[in-house]
Amino acid sequence: MNNQELQTLVEKISQESFAKPFKHRAYFNSRLRTTGGRYHVASHDIDINPKMLTEHSMEILVGVIKHELCHYHLHLAGYSGKHNTLAFKRLLKTVGGSRFAPAPVDKRPFKYVCTHCGQNYRRKRRINTHKYVCGKCRGKLKLDTGDD
Repeated sequence: MNNQELQTLVEKISQESFAKPFKHRAYFNSRLRTTGGRYHVASHDIDINPKMLTEHSMEILVGVIKHELCHYHLHLAGYSGKHNTLAFKRLLKTVGGSRFAPAPVDKRPFKYVCTHCGQNYRRKRRINTHKYVCGKCRGKLKLDTGDD
């Protein structure tokens, strides 16, 4: 899916779920890391994390778009678009948007476990288990291969 297809999808969801047009820009922003999307108050644009589609499903993407459209339509109607307001929570529940974006997929392949206290450590790169110890109890670390 490219930015033009996303723009079309956002306009369609806005018309179907909110019965109001989306007149601004929607685009993918690959710099977003922990959030599903973002509504810009100054420009009224919406940017979406592309990982919501690549790492998750189309349903998750639609839920995130509905969430951002709640911010958009409430702000343009003169209401506060903050998460903790009753108007936001009601509108989000009415349209069936997602309250939270799913957690990003963990890309750290190495898992170490302390043999003494059981503390888990996830790392992108291998570490020398003879040199490093547990930061909690100073016990020995062991590479967890998941073969239990």
